Amino acid sequence: MDAISEKILQELSRDGRISNLELADRVGLSPSACLRRVQDLERRGIINGYRAVLDRTQLGVGFVAYVGVGLSDHSKASQEAFEKSISRSPEVRECHNITGTIEYLLRVECADLAAYKIFHTDVLGALEAVHSITSYVVMGSPKDERA
Repeated sequence: MDAISEKILQELSRDGRISNLELADRVGLSPSACLRRVQDLERRGIINGYRAVLDRTQLGVGFVAYVGVGLSDHSKASQEAFEKSISRSPEVRECHNITGTIEYLLRVECADLAAYKIFHTDVLGALEAVHSITSYVVMGSPKDERA
């Protein structure tokens, strides 16, 4: 990966809707050379897609928490069952299998604290393999580069 490709990725990370003409101008390439590089980055899987960044509060999401989940059983079957169950929960926006004292870190988004309590009790609390739940409520996000 050379400096020009890195600059292309940086510009696309800032604005995925930038025109090829504008992108080419910003990185110092001709439009055709820029397009070839972007297509190569896509073909190589470095660029996996483009998406809209949503203002979740405008969509009624006023509560965000990161939730650490520990399982009582560390078997593959237990992990697969947990992942299958959690994938059906629209409140779970991210699920990461991690190392350390717990098995999973979830990013959970709900309308409010009352909705989170229902999720905590009726979804996470209802899963047999769940041994521990630790919630970290997001009070603000001064830096968030997720797209």
